[in-house]
Amino acid sequence: MDEVRSCGKKLCISSSSRRGIILTLGLFSVVFFTLTGAVAAFNLATIPFDEGYSPLFGDGNLVRSPDGRAVRLLLNRFTGSGFISSSHYNHGFFSANIKLPSDYTAGICVAFYTSNGDVFEKSHDELDFEFLGNVEGKPWRFQTNLYGNGSTSRGREERYRLWFDPTKEFHRYSILWTPNIIIFYIDEVPIREVVRSEEMGGDFPTKPMSLYATIWDASSWATNGGKYKVNYKYAPFVAEFKDLVLEGCPVNPIQEVQTTVACAEKSAALEREDYATITPERRSAMRKFRQRYMYYSYCYDTLRYPVPPPECVIVPSEKRLFKETGRLKFGGSHRRQSRRRNRPIVTATTVSDDLSDM
Repeated sequence: MDEVRSCGKKLCISSSSRRGIILTLGLFSVVFFTLTGAVAAFNLATIPFDEGYSPLFGDGNLVRSPDGRAVRLLLNRFTGSGFISSSHYNHGFFSANIKLPSDYTAGICVAFYTSNGDVFEKSHDELDFEFLGNVEGKPWRFQTNLYGNGSTSRGREERYRLWFDPTKEFHRYSILWTPNIIIFYIDEVPIREVVRSEEMGGDFPTKPMSLYATIWDASSWATNGGKYKVNYKYAPFVAEFKDLVLEGCPVNPIQEVQTTVACAEKSAALEREDYATITPERRSAMRKFRQRYMYYSYCYDTLRYPVPPPECVIVPSEKRLFKETGRLKFGGSHRRQSRRRNRPIVTATTVSDDLSDM
């Protein structure tokens, strides 16, 4: 059996285990390159924080950078914090480079989302990135979701792992929302696409929305269904946002008819942008991401939805991975574990989160 032992502050690993680490690192590199290597970067115009955003809550826990182009959101035992776009937008592309808190982050939710719940309390629309913290040594997970016209009883959650450590460096997270399509991006990789159809009716978001970013205590549900709570011994928890992008038509959300006419040209321009088209290369990257890193999909949750909602595109290669609960088979991992117990797998810390079991 391979030997792993502590040598002061270093980790001593036998030669065969060292080969295992190299193999795992190689696998990670292949996966990362496969997802991102063929996808060109977007050409985006970023704006200073004060040009497009305002503090939402926890003012003392919102810290602007000296150049005004980045912001840090803090969570401590007194409050979380957040910011909001200064305008509502009738469709748009909303994007930021984000770095998440490290170490013990159980119970924390960092959210990057659009909503109009402040105006349409009972019929609001929403598009979500929600990053869910974890106990130390376990990876962040995240989910995407959407609501239209107050359809909160028909949640459309998907949950995923990441192919990188989001606490080590910045990565770009983006939401594209047009009259006909919604695309969630990580860097330049599309991870989810929702195409509007007549069958969706009012469940497709249509009313003007603001962009929000928040960090808050979600101990009641964020980590293992609320099993692990926020531990303020590790506070403050810091989420960083920079390279902010707001592309869309700013409007008065109450004037819906005038808004549609005034924003028609801007919406058309939005649909001509590079990020509004999922090229064959991007579609291939999206398919690989979803097959390797998605661990729950409402589309495959037949207990919840015996008939899949109309926007669901059932992909056989995805469907075979999931149980009727919409969760992964094989104990929650995308890969079967080796039955050879005399060959333990030793992985490098930088990639073990991303390749470990759920």
